[in-house]
Amino acid sequence: MLTVTDNARTAVQDLAQQAGVPVEGGLRIAQAADQPGNFELALVPAPQPDDQVVDASGSTNVFVEAQAAPALETLTLDADPRAEGPGFVLTPTA
Repeated sequence: MLTVTDNARTAVQDLAQQAGVPVEGGLRIAQAADQPGNFELALVPAPQPDDQVVDASGSTNVFVEAQAAPALETLTLDADPRAEGPGFVLTPTA
């Protein structure tokens, strides 16, 4: 299952609050429709019925689309400190 770092949790929480996402909402990771092997991240008001909830630490929710879950099993979601504005990176889990 996808691992979520503390830095990513904080970034998701901050973004969700700024965007007015409801408590049951969060960050959703899905396969990019037009670019196989790439992923799209979006703030959503609630998970889709088949989404996996990979991180639900009270004020932060991260959801993974069912089709994307196998590709993300051995990855870690982290906040990218080099990004201008909010940014995330997926790296192999150590």
